Amino acid sequence: MPKNLSPADIADFRERLCDAAERLFAEHGTEAVTIRQLAEAIGVSPMTPYRYFKDKDAILAAARARAFERHADALEAAYEASSGSDPMARSMAVEAAYVRFALDNPEGYKLMFDIKQPSAWDYPDLRRAGERSRATMTRHVGELVARGVLKGDPGLIGHLYWSAVHGPLMLHFSGLLPPEYGALTLIGNLTDAVTRLMSERDA
Repeated sequence: MPKNLSPADIADFRERLCDAAERLFAEHGTEAVTIRQLAEAIGVSPMTPYRYFKDKDAILAAARARAFERHADALEAAYEASSGSDPMARSMAVEAAYVRFALDNPEGYKLMFDIKQPSAWDYPDLRRAGERSRATMTRHVGELVARGVLKGDPGLIGHLYWSAVHGPLMLHFSGLLPPEYGALTLIGNLTDAVTRLMSERDA
């Protein structure tokens, strides 16, 4: 790496490479994209990315970590903005932010949940970003349980809500939903079902 690059220069290059990676990985799949193609996408030589990343897997991990961080930012902002609301309204605000992020950032969202990367959790930044993102998806449920709105384990309930939102979104991105059953319709019905189930059951 040239010695005259500042930390800002390095960060800028990594961001541009991750932008290209997010787009190309989402369009063609992680296995089909080469470092040469990533370099061409941002107008540098094929060897330049190796100055910043060990290999393609490291680029993928960085792009995924960045997407998880943006996702967590969006959910945390919704959580804080709804401070003072009743717990269910706050939960619905976080859910809406989740859906909005996915629909506005489909490439990043799909990359977050890519299951083809080997040893994904060998990358500390990716591990931290993923854990932060998951925490933002479920912490609002703790308030619902504490207030007696829902009954049961907050972690389990949070993952039930997560599944109810994530599943329809992925079906939507895969083009597998018929027009009469869009993602928002399914998400609304599924999350309502989880709420009814976990509010009526014994703790």
